[in-house]
Amino acid sequence: MLSSWEQPIYSTRAHVFQIDPSTKKNWLPTSKHAVTVSFFYDSTRNVYRIISLDGTKAIINSTISPNMTFTKTSQKFGQWADSRANTVYGLGFSTEHHLAKFAEKFAEYKEAARQAKEKSQDGKMELANSPSQESPAGELASPLTPMTPPTMENINGTDEACEITPEPRCEPSHNALSFTHSPTMTKHWEAELAALKGNNAKLTTALLESTANVKQWKQQLSAYQEEAERLHKRVTELECQSTQIPVIKSQKTELNQTIEELENTLKAKEEEMEQLKDQVENTNELLEQRDSLSQKLHDTELHGRVLEEQLLGAEQRLEESQEEQENFKKSLRSLLELLDGKIFELTELRDSLAKLMEEGS
Repeated sequence: MLSSWEQPIYSTRAHVFQIDPSTKKNWLPTSKHAVTVSFFYDSTRNVYRIISLDGTKAIINSTISPNMTFTKTSQKFGQWADSRANTVYGLGFSTEHHLAKFAEKFAEYKEAARQAKEKSQDGKMELANSPSQESPAGELASPLTPMTPPTMENINGTDEACEITPEPRCEPSHNALSFTHSPTMTKHWEAELAALKGNNAKLTTALLESTANVKQWKQQLSAYQEEAERLHKRVTELECQSTQIPVIKSQKTELNQTIEELENTLKAKEEEMEQLKDQVENTNELLEQRDSLSQKLHDTELHGRVLEEQLLGAEQRLEESQEEQENFKKSLRSLLELLDGKIFELTELRDSLAKLMEEGS
């Protein structure tokens, strides 16, 4: 793709997008991450190109022409139309400075391409008018036949929803007027004029549709903002609930200590009961004490079981509460990310529509 005569003259990094060819309204990412975007200069053909590779795949291969225009649509996003590739390229930069630098280089190399094209046309005109190229009247068009008339490379038909403003068409020079009246050239210009009228009608329709949808988008944005506020309130409530976790842990510690105390007491009572068993045969009083201690022991065991069940229940509720809180936080994060993405897309769309309305007015 790159010849040995082409050298990179400026490089930067950006996320690369292309307009959806089916809708002409949505951006399709062509790179999963930021890639290197470079300006190349071919000294043999005196042309400038913008090239970007994602691995071994060329995702941008655009030859700069004088009719191209690089448009900043937001603080970190810019785009230009390439009629040869029949697409619109978009670049998302990490900072506004990188976008401004790229736009500056684009304008610089666009001007260089324009000057190179003028020099090339002047050279061909001189050759056509020199004595060595004289020929009969019927053969005057032969030296200029290979020349391609100026192409409208930034026509709205390739980016009707991307706010690309067409450049003014250059009038043919005096030396070329005699060649623009042939039937072929007349048909060519008529076809281009018809295409321009069709594209202009499409742009007008798209502008009207976009204007009609502004109110709906504002309502959606308001609804998203209300939902975000509700979610923020819910997060605050969950944070308040999370402050109760240390209290539950403290209660668990106290229950463990109580169980240990009860187990120690139980052991002591068992020892005491053994001693009483040795004395039970001696006196009825010892029998009554034994019955009383047995009853206390039974009550203590029941109380211990109740405390164990309470402890297990508290531990289970704590685990369920922690798991529920973690799941809710995950879903809340994903919802907030989705909401931020929607708000960002709506903001970009609003900026684009505002700029389109300004240009239309």
